[in-house]
Amino acid sequence: MPNLTQYLPITSPTMTFFVMLCIILFAPIVMGKLRIPHIVGMVLAGVAVGPHGFNILANDRSMVIFGHVGLFYIMLLAGLEMNMGNFRKNRVRTFTHGIMAFIVPMAMGFAINKSVLNYGFITSVLLASMYASHTLIAYPTVLRYGLSGQRSVTIAVGATAITDTLTLLVLAIVGGIFKGEITGGYWLLLFLKIAAVFAVIIYLFPPVARYFFRRYDDNVAQFIFVLAMTFLGAALMELIGMEGLLGAFLVGLVLNRYVPSVSPLMNNLEFVGNALFIPYFLVSVGMMVNVNLLFSGLGTLQVAAVMIAVALVSKWVASLATQKIFGMKAVEREMIYGLSNAQAGATLAAVLVGYNLLLPNGDRVLNDDVLNGTIILILVTCVFSSFTTERAAKSIVLRNRTAPTTTEEGDDEKIMVPMRDPATAETLISMAVMMRNKKLNRGLVALNVVYDDNNRLGNQERGRRLMERITKVASYSDVRVQTQVRIATNITNGIKHAFKEFNASEIILGMYSSLNGTPKYLGELAQSLYNGLSRQIMLLKCIQPLNTLRRIEVAVPSKAEFEPGFYRWLERLARLASNLECRMQFHGRNETMSLIAEYMQNRHPGVRTQYTPMAHWNELPQLSAGIADDHLFVVVTARKGTVSYKAALEHLPEELAQHFSGKNLMIIYPDQHGVAGNMMTYAAPQTHDERSAYDVLKEWLERTLRKYKKQFS
Repeated sequence: MPNLTQYLPITSPTMTFFVMLCIILFAPIVMGKLRIPHIVGMVLAGVAVGPHGFNILANDRSMVIFGHVGLFYIMLLAGLEMNMGNFRKNRVRTFTHGIMAFIVPMAMGFAINKSVLNYGFITSVLLASMYASHTLIAYPTVLRYGLSGQRSVTIAVGATAITDTLTLLVLAIVGGIFKGEITGGYWLLLFLKIAAVFAVIIYLFPPVARYFFRRYDDNVAQFIFVLAMTFLGAALMELIGMEGLLGAFLVGLVLNRYVPSVSPLMNNLEFVGNALFIPYFLVSVGMMVNVNLLFSGLGTLQVAAVMIAVALVSKWVASLATQKIFGMKAVEREMIYGLSNAQAGATLAAVLVGYNLLLPNGDRVLNDDVLNGTIILILVTCVFSSFTTERAAKSIVLRNRTAPTTTEEGDDEKIMVPMRDPATAETLISMAVMMRNKKLNRGLVALNVVYDDNNRLGNQERGRRLMERITKVASYSDVRVQTQVRIATNITNGIKHAFKEFNASEIILGMYSSLNGTPKYLGELAQSLYNGLSRQIMLLKCIQPLNTLRRIEVAVPSKAEFEPGFYRWLERLARLASNLECRMQFHGRNETMSLIAEYMQNRHPGVRTQYTPMAHWNELPQLSAGIADDHLFVVVTARKGTVSYKAALEHLPEELAQHFSGKNLMIIYPDQHGVAGNMMTYAAPQTHDERSAYDVLKEWLERTLRKYKKQFS
């Protein structure tokens, strides 16, 4: 075997960039399967390829430059993503919690750093400032539950601007101390310099931005302008001996109103940051971590344990104080705590600055133990924040006890039917016709997406013929159909883009069989759609003609009434039953059944209905005995991380294949709040796999055990 170490670390710029791109590409995929936050995954990848790992890449000048840009980029996006409207609306509560969330961790952290870890004054202050900041990595969870307008959420989001600003100010002052000589008038001069730079950024940058954005609408020019302003603000801070991080963050805040969150400019900024600069920074941080210290003694583990304890306890105390001062509910305190205890962006910035600062005796202000402990701190707090916020969000939704409502006048109904198989196309369009609202008299959207490959022209022609045929089928029912044959390199993205362009409300999609003949009830296409769209998706496999169906059996999960799409799918099924003149039988919890019965009695009294209690979702396979060939079995499921989701739903594809094979099936993913699946931040996952690596390992172990049992039985 050749000795590969002679070729390491890689020095070729081309190969270095290739390795970095591989890390940026595959680290999120692997971390998604391991259910580890991607920000931690990037850092761990840096540990693996760095000098203290396998020594694949050198921590050279290029890594330092790209990492520096990524650090400023994080601060810029943190400022741009602040919701300043929410901040102003609850300014008193927000300001109070922001101050509490800064002072309590600072005071508690400083005391413990001095007494327990025996650090010096400067080190204790800088380490304490790391506890004070927080990153809103769990905010997509709030959007998914539709709670962004809640008072507790507004307070936590607004407080982020205060804590991060104060943390960066402390960081900049500490950095300034080591960059200039301290004399009698040092502090006064420093204050005047900071005030001058703040005034320039706050009062001069906005009019310059207005002037530029009014005259130049080119996306590239606007993108370069924002970056130039960011680095100018950072340079001004560094000019007075402060850290440039604070300048980049302030530029993000003052440009906040000029860069809307849904604008192409914001999308470009986030895309470039997430695709290149921020991963570079995270990997560069990991390359500085000396993993050998974890096994050389208890130093790093002791520091990490203290850091985690102080970070979690101090944020809880601050949240408790805010709750008591304003007489808030316990669940609101839990929501504030969940959103404000994740350490990520500013924490990494603080540890990086402190690691590069040297004390007079040559020691680092923040040593290797703190650097390694910070990585563990980020992992633990990010996971803890996600679970806490999820639990609080569910509690708030269930406590409000308000089921969603719907009216025909306000219905945004526009059904899209993607299709590719002529054998099932007519059934899909007929189902859409029967589910549509006749009073609104809106047309349907029929879509055929073909791959952009060598067979594109032939597939386009077949798609056009299919669309012509579907238009005729719909015309028999006097229903208008908009058709489109779309070219895409990815079928899922083609459907998503068309869904948004047509402003559709829901999708009816066929279940297609795989090459070996086994039904792919929840194939990759469907999974990508319901992970990427928050609107209703219905998967249909109908073996018999629709007009021969005699009964619709519906399995409803507990707490389904708290989902925003509850009445949408119920209304669609009721219309289907009315048009087919068949019975409906619901299976679920009594609380859910009572709401369904009330709705059916008021809105569709002519539909014959029955209600059968189903105490637990594990009873689903038992329903197969009562499903005849001329019945349609409907399963109302839920996306992961929603109120009605339960672990038993993970086994739904296997249960359907095993117990309901050969039956007429429909699977419904109801509407959900928000667009969290489309959010893109450096802290939130960029990809999500429905089946984790742990699920795959568990299934492999179960198959292996069954195999050995058969051999020895």
